Amino acid sequence: MEQFVVSARKYRPQTFKDVVGQQAITNTLLNAIENNHLASALLFTGPRGVGKTTCARILARKINQPGYDDPNEDFAFNVFELDAASNNSVDDIRNLIDQVRIPPQTGQYKVYIIDEVHMLSSAAFNAFLKTLEEPPKHAIFILATTEKHKIIPTILSRCQIFDFKRITVKDAREHLAEVATSQGVQFEEDALHIIAQKADGAMRDALSIFDRVVSFCGNNLTRQAVTENLNVLDYETYINMTDLILENKIPEVLMGYNDILAKGFDGHHFISGLATHFRDLLVAKNPITLSLLEMGEAAQKLYGQQAQKVSQDFLLKGIDLANDCDLKYKASQNQRLLVELTLMQISSINFDGEKKKSDFIIPPNYYRNNSFSIVEAGSGKMEVSSSELRVESSELRVESSELEVSSSEFRVESSELRVDEPETVKVQEPETQNPKPETRNSQPETTVTTSKVSATSLASIRVRKEMAEAQKSEAKEVIHLPSEPFTETEMLEQWLKYAQRLEDKGYRIVASLLTINDPKLNGTTIIHELPNESSKIDFEKEKPELLGYLRGKLHNHDIAIQVDVNEQLVLKKAYTNQDKYNRLLEINPNLELLRKMFELDV
Repeated sequence: MEQFVVSARKYRPQTFKDVVGQQAITNTLLNAIENNHLASALLFTGPRGVGKTTCARILARKINQPGYDDPNEDFAFNVFELDAASNNSVDDIRNLIDQVRIPPQTGQYKVYIIDEVHMLSSAAFNAFLKTLEEPPKHAIFILATTEKHKIIPTILSRCQIFDFKRITVKDAREHLAEVATSQGVQFEEDALHIIAQKADGAMRDALSIFDRVVSFCGNNLTRQAVTENLNVLDYETYINMTDLILENKIPEVLMGYNDILAKGFDGHHFISGLATHFRDLLVAKNPITLSLLEMGEAAQKLYGQQAQKVSQDFLLKGIDLANDCDLKYKASQNQRLLVELTLMQISSINFDGEKKKSDFIIPPNYYRNNSFSIVEAGSGKMEVSSSELRVESSELRVESSELEVSSSEFRVESSELRVDEPETVKVQEPETQNPKPETRNSQPETTVTTSKVSATSLASIRVRKEMAEAQKSEAKEVIHLPSEPFTETEMLEQWLKYAQRLEDKGYRIVASLLTINDPKLNGTTIIHELPNESSKIDFEKEKPELLGYLRGKLHNHDIAIQVDVNEQLVLKKAYTNQDKYNRLLEINPNLELLRKMFELDV
């Protein structure tokens, strides 16, 4: 049985062209070799599995190949690899320095690759400084590390630094497709995309995951099999969950989240993934940003379809709620409840934010489930004593001169009226109610005309206008807002309390605008001066809340605030205790009497 070789070793790049996702670095190294501009000390830094050691080995072979006919010659005697994690002492570096002095037997250069160089001790770094700065002509040092910040600055200043980047999902997916094709493995694009995402920018990890999934699936990689083996939440889960959220199906959303937990997924992982899903939908709404959506064509099509169903406001609000849950998750005592509450809030965005007004809209059972009674009226008037009047037809046209409704609200649900062949109906009080004594002169039964209605006439528009005006007039008569008198001292006291409250909350800039000058009172109008237009704009943003606060505290709803710009205004600041006392004394002169009475010091 032939020994299995993992893909990370089997498909390790042998030339710079085979290196994935590092074109800028490989082109720089090739040009340096061709132009003889290669530095004597190089530092390769970057995340794990992005090709640092691989590029170091390729470079070691490449610089020794000119003049040799055998392309397979690897010059193994000229390449020395040192693992700094296990050889980090001063003695190890001294042995290395002793080897550097000996020139190569074949080739032009001896290349020393020191991996995980950040693990060297401080004494070893210092012992290496002189040799690294002035090495022999035949020696080249290549240092590789994942943690550049742990290397002392004196080493960094002697090296030419190359920062390796993470492998993009697209590049990793394309390389995995080449590997799968060479092995005769059939695959779905979405399956390779999930593997590339799981690798998190490391090509070595992507190949390791690929070997694991092939062992599970065989020679047919499907998205479903990959998600099952890797135990990841794929985009289909989030698309189905988003569809339930958009339909405001809160019970189904909670059951879907319960199924996700039952499969062993973490709630923190789910809620952060939901925020990412909303971000992807936001990206998919605009063709300009579609390139930011790193996924297969089938997935992009599904995202594009769902993106058309949701509004930008919903997505922004959903991202805000999901991120807030993400931040609070670890500190929460009941993490499941926190996620469920967040899901309910997100599911209620459209329901609360886009709910239509019930303007003249009545449900079908509205007329059948309610009754009304009519009290006999005199002098051509009819009074309706029930709280609401509901009639099978969409309108009543009353022949009498006036209709008085005693309920607080009268709602007509149809939007228009059209009268066709009116018929006369006699309306009487139902027999089930107790008869009421007549308080007025009895009149003949009121004649009411019922009619069929449609949605195209102008009659209902007139009715709605009359009703709206009547409701406004009633509201004006019923609501009496307080307008108690107050003094300038009382106003200043509440003004400063509000400024102090803003400062306690951390809004110091707005608080300083309130205390930059003492406002003046002119009747019920408070006049406040500010030094420039920009400060006026900032003040206007806070003005509505300040106005509501003052009206409530001073019990006067006639208060208004007038803001004037006075460029000659000088900012008053209280630095000493005496300045602060003088400031308080301006607000309330009675403080001086209090100080003298108790013989107080400032």
